[in-house]
Amino acid sequence: MSAPDTSTHSALAPSTLSERQNGHIHLLYVRQNFDACLKVIESQMLAQGSSEYPLYVKALIKRQKGEIQESLRLFQAATCLNPHSVANLKQVGRSLYLLGKHKAAIDVYEEAHRIAEEDWEIWHNKGLCYMYLKQYEKAIEAFKKANAIQRHDATFMQMGKVFSLQEDYKSAIEVYLEALEFSPDNPDILTTIGLLYLRLGENYRAFDYLGNSLTHDPKNPKTILAAGSIIQDHSDMDVALIKYRVAAVQTPNSAQLWNNIGMCFFGKQRYIAAIACLKKALYLDPFEWIISYNLGLVHLNTGQYASAFHFFSASINLKPDFPSSYMYLAITLSKLDDFENACSAYEKAIEMESDHLFELNYAISLYNNDDLQRARTHFQEFQRLFNELDDETKHSDPEVGEQMNTLQQLLGL
Repeated sequence: MSAPDTSTHSALAPSTLSERQNGHIHLLYVRQNFDACLKVIESQMLAQGSSEYPLYVKALIKRQKGEIQESLRLFQAATCLNPHSVANLKQVGRSLYLLGKHKAAIDVYEEAHRIAEEDWEIWHNKGLCYMYLKQYEKAIEAFKKANAIQRHDATFMQMGKVFSLQEDYKSAIEVYLEALEFSPDNPDILTTIGLLYLRLGENYRAFDYLGNSLTHDPKNPKTILAAGSIIQDHSDMDVALIKYRVAAVQTPNSAQLWNNIGMCFFGKQRYIAAIACLKKALYLDPFEWIISYNLGLVHLNTGQYASAFHFFSASINLKPDFPSSYMYLAITLSKLDDFENACSAYEKAIEMESDHLFELNYAISLYNNDDLQRARTHFQEFQRLFNELDDETKHSDPEVGEQMNTLQQLLGL
């Protein structure tokens, strides 16, 4: 159990030697001897009645044990004894926040502002409440005011999160870069910047920040997973697997990790190992669509078409707006001699996105089923889309060029 944050309690900590019982309570609390601390508090309250400091510490312990509602009641009782204590009001607001009563928490923080306006923690916590209420502009304003009073990594992280929730990734990166000036060795900030650059498709910049993060925290599983995925995208499966081995020690039950390991084995054409890893990932997170999609790809590649159909169907049910799933489902249905439904799946994929691979595969399936006229139409659409691609993309998959030349000859175009 981590040590509780006592940074906000100094105002209420015993200040004179005469307050021996409060001093004893404080000592037991900071030593995390909570059961003994509660016994002393109960005996003191029976002997002397309710007093502010014992109530406050009892509330902190109750919150530590997960009894949030009871902690709220005790903090409110402490506030009644000393209504001008900012520390009490902040803890009431915190308990309301933890109970999901964000509007009520904001009201309490507004009351605290009247006593101590220049308190970064009040502004920070108000920002959190506004964020969960999806009032993002007010949240950003609150976080900015918190940072203007006193800069903290936590405030920068939450402000960046608000921009990310709005899908304003560039503004989020700007916030995190500012945080990096304040705290240049924070691995969490470095990792978050790397992940945002990865989301924007800037893999090289992403890898720089992720690598920098790993120098400070070489066993961070989140960072390893992101860096490994970039290495994996560059087809260096062995190096990626070495990275994932480190992460597996830290987070052995990560579905994302086992999914990536499975696809590394798929890239190395070790299909049984790939299926075993992907099925472990599916067991850990059965509602993650990408795992079912990847299992579909592996089974399609190994000629297990019925299993491939099952996994592609599951993937589409979980994420119906990913067009490639429909294309691979169509290929699978073609292999299972269900031409009519294969055509429907191709049409759905093309309706969602104009992609040269959809057109090429559709043309191949039409040719294989002797529908030459439609095959020519879709092949010509494929040629149009293919010619619009840049040279690097055109030559990225040699198999596409081979299929194009073969089908062109067969169709007499």
